[in-house]
Amino acid sequence: MVPVDEHRESERVSGAYAYDNAGREAPSRFDALSAGYDAGTIRHLTDLGVGPGWHCLEVGAGHGSIAHWLSERVGPSGRILATDIDTRHLSFLDLPNVEVLQHDIASDPLPERAFDLAHCRLVLVHLPQRDLALTRMVSALKPGGVLLAEEFDTLSMPADSTINPVEDPLKTHSALFTLLHRKGVDVRYGRVLPGRLRDSGLVNIHAEGRVFMWSGASPFADHHKANFDQLRRDMIEAGLITAEEFERDRARLDDPQFFRLSPVMWAVWGRRP
Repeated sequence: MVPVDEHRESERVSGAYAYDNAGREAPSRFDALSAGYDAGTIRHLTDLGVGPGWHCLEVGAGHGSIAHWLSERVGPSGRILATDIDTRHLSFLDLPNVEVLQHDIASDPLPERAFDLAHCRLVLVHLPQRDLALTRMVSALKPGGVLLAEEFDTLSMPADSTINPVEDPLKTHSALFTLLHRKGVDVRYGRVLPGRLRDSGLVNIHAEGRVFMWSGASPFADHHKANFDQLRRDMIEAGLITAEEFERDRARLDDPQFFRLSPVMWAVWGRRP
């Protein structure tokens, strides 16, 4: 993988959200993320005690799989506020205890001291104002409320065929990470989250990293295909990859004999005093 050069700030481009929900690849990406990561998210939410009567904030709700689970978990006496900058994939959440709100966590206000839980997954890495967004989520918690943030760290465990011969780096992955960095994505933010939660005033902070060895023709491969496809033109026009290299790498993702490490998915949680 090509290392990110943090000193070349002049190469950075607009910080607009790289994976626009309006893109035709969005449903495939949401489905793949749910298949790969919902079980871990639900395990953490269960362990944190989410139950009847809780008021929950789901930031960057995507296509609503976790908001739907929370709705069932908190029951009729609970309440879910599911937000996203683009809510087009949340129309099915027509549930009496769920409110869907078009909302930009980096700039739009939230009710303060209102929620027992605030959760986000793969939201903060994409935001140039990620620390401000985290502060807003903390402020939205009731005293004793819990924040669970799940974010990728893509840099700590790169594919390395000298360690494991089945790990075959793809040039398109390197191109993707370089492009994301230029768009303002912090591809290692998950690793620094524990310190960010501590600095925000939360206590009882814990963290867990999950890594998968995934194969081609799997939900993880489908996730990468959706990401590749959505940013194909940008990567090629930026000179980071050729069309031939892109097509070759994309085809590898359909090969069950292809293996690759996933990014580290850091789940970090803490409570507001």
